[in-house]
Amino acid sequence: MTTLENRPHTALLVVDVQNEVVGGAHRRDEVVANIAGLVEKARREGVPVVWVQHSDDGLVRGSDDWRIVPELVPADGEPLVEKHYGDSFEDTTLESVLADLAVGRLVVTGAETDACIRSTLHGAFVRGYDVTLVGDAHTAGDKTAWGAPPVAQVVAHTNLYWGFQAAPGRTAGTVETKDVDFSAAS
Repeated sequence: MTTLENRPHTALLVVDVQNEVVGGAHRRDEVVANIAGLVEKARREGVPVVWVQHSDDGLVRGSDDWRIVPELVPADGEPLVEKHYGDSFEDTTLESVLADLAVGRLVVTGAETDACIRSTLHGAFVRGYDVTLVGDAHTAGDKTAWGAPPVAQVVAHTNLYWGFQAAPGRTAGTVETKDVDFSAAS
């Protein structure tokens, strides 16, 4: 149902599941395990897995902190998009990667819920993609010291509001890992 023409395919998008980003994240091991299960499912079903990896002054490209967590290993040939902003589309090759794969629907996982995940969800949606958030496959670190709600509330709120997103010709929604259907619309 995407508004993007000739883009019938779905991709699994794994955003910023890097050592430093998820090192102390809420329910880190569960979230990483859910993402790993989705990666394997996508590979079995022939669904592209697209990896996004952030770098900036505090997360230096090539450092151990910058590396994708050891439980998740991109396969040869799976696209890896480097980014420097919250929105995975902003000043990256993500759009061209997805266009080359004829992808019009994204299943989104990763970190951080209150930053790069939200930015990427909205960035994809306004660009015409159907966007499904996997509700138990995204996380963030604790930012309560800066006035943010506890991470569990941030995750729950994001799952809630993304389940009610709507726009002409596009779908959005939130599902749990066990309910991900790469062949279905959101």
